[in-house]
Amino acid sequence: MSTIDPGVQASTAGPYAEPEGAGWIVFAGIMLMIIAILNVIYGIAAIGNSKFFVADQKYILSSLNGWGWITLIIGVLLIVAAMGVFSGSGFARWFGILAAGVSAVGLFGSPTAQAYPFWALIIFALDILVIYALAVYGGKKVE
Repeated sequence: MSTIDPGVQASTAGPYAEPEGAGWIVFAGIMLMIIAILNVIYGIAAIGNSKFFVADQKYILSSLNGWGWITLIIGVLLIVAAMGVFSGSGFARWFGILAAGVSAVGLFGSPTAQAYPFWALIIFALDILVIYALAVYGGKKVE
């Protein structure tokens, strides 16, 4: 006769079972890092007035150089958020959601969206998936 502790959830996956949503947290951290690296690259390219972007384009709020700095700052925020997500802190969960939200909204005015609109939509969709992963499964440490 065996007794089951009501506070312990039985697992059918065995001793190597992952906590629920661990894959989503790893996905969110990796996507935050990839999007961050892309934002840093785009920011540096825009600051350097690279020929990577559309020539003589008019921007909503600022110049190409201004958007380069904004994109670079968003990239740095995303790097910090990705590192925090991998640490598993509760603050990093909300900071990651905020950073991914700023990244998604920032895409609409950035030079990337004007030069490569379909690429910007892909990054936007990834930001939304990161927000979902952190909102539903965030705050759990991945080991």
